[in-house]
Amino acid sequence: MLLRTFGWSFAVTAAGLALAGVLWGWQGLAIVGILSILEISVSFDNAVINAGILRKMNAFWQKIFLTVGILIAVFGMRLVFPVVIVAVTAKIGPLEAVNLAINDKAQYEHLVTGAHPAIAAFGGMFLLMIFLDFIFEEREHKWLGWLERPLAKMGKLDMLSVIVALVVLLVVAMTVATDVAHGGGDKSATVLLSGVAGLLTYLVVGGVSGYFEDKLEEAEEAQEAEDAEDDGKGSAAKPAVAAQEADRNGAASKRGSVSGVGLAGKAAFFLFLYLEVIDASFSFDGVIGAFAITNDIFEMALGLGIGAMYIRSLTVFLVRKGTLDDYVYLEHGAHYAIGALAVILLATIKYEINEVITGLVGIVLIGLSFWSSVRKNRQEGKPGEESAAKSEVASGV
Repeated sequence: MLLRTFGWSFAVTAAGLALAGVLWGWQGLAIVGILSILEISVSFDNAVINAGILRKMNAFWQKIFLTVGILIAVFGMRLVFPVVIVAVTAKIGPLEAVNLAINDKAQYEHLVTGAHPAIAAFGGMFLLMIFLDFIFEEREHKWLGWLERPLAKMGKLDMLSVIVALVVLLVVAMTVATDVAHGGGDKSATVLLSGVAGLLTYLVVGGVSGYFEDKLEEAEEAQEAEDAEDDGKGSAAKPAVAAQEADRNGAASKRGSVSGVGLAGKAAFFLFLYLEVIDASFSFDGVIGAFAITNDIFEMALGLGIGAMYIRSLTVFLVRKGTLDDYVYLEHGAHYAIGALAVILLATIKYEINEVITGLVGIVLIGLSFWSSVRKNRQEGKPGEESAAKSEVASGV
């Protein structure tokens, strides 16, 4: 299981480090290795969130996420994204931005870090919305009951997440954005615009995905009702078979898939887009933080890309093992880590915060939620190692 799941990551690591050694020597090899570890440490919570969404998809779209998705993550976010940011903020052409990245690395780094307030506001608001929608929703399992119960009751107020997010954005724009860390100056207008863009992106992508998911569920329910009606008109049904089918559908529902098949078509496509936007939001701090180690875009892309491969493999591992069903508080820990990352991103508009702190916060919160899950399983007499039903990810990746 371990080799099958992480095999590609191991292979890419070996090839990537060898390439770094050939192109840039021992120093380049060390830089790429450090960047890989940095990416993994700050994105561990991303894998848990991804797993919760990925298990809703059918095998085809799971494989798309693991193949096309990794290309977008590595080349799109870790290589192309910083160049696009430079081109837009400096109002220069893409080719000129690439030329800057290769031949004038100091100026390129200056332009990318100068765009940090806009990047942080967009990513921070997107991640904040994920956290708020989670914390304001009524859930069967509650990790921090003293906090989650009253917040779930408050969540019955329509659009509360949006209201809270906009209040946070206004406070950030009027306080930390008035004197930014990179280059100084008042970036209130930029932060407001980028923050609203992040919020709108969340609402549009998440809303469209949810719409098609609901439509698919309605179609499945209608089909089930029609099949049940046909069975009633025909010969006597086989109770054992019907019970087995009900059990399968119940297990599938626990895993988040629809009738054990998983989302497909438009619903899966927009869920895939949602996953990619989440990944992009998580990668913002990694890309910016990488400039503290190197300003070579190719070293950066290679190191962060290797780290991104491990995050994808870890996502697959969590889905295949049914870990989120076994350890019910893991998703809580991951969402609290997302909330913390959102706050940190918004704070970095004015304050310098080391990426190690960002990574440690996520790891500690997920570790605590895992420990709480183990305690719960022991109290209830559950082994916590085998799910009643495992999601199956497309093989060969």
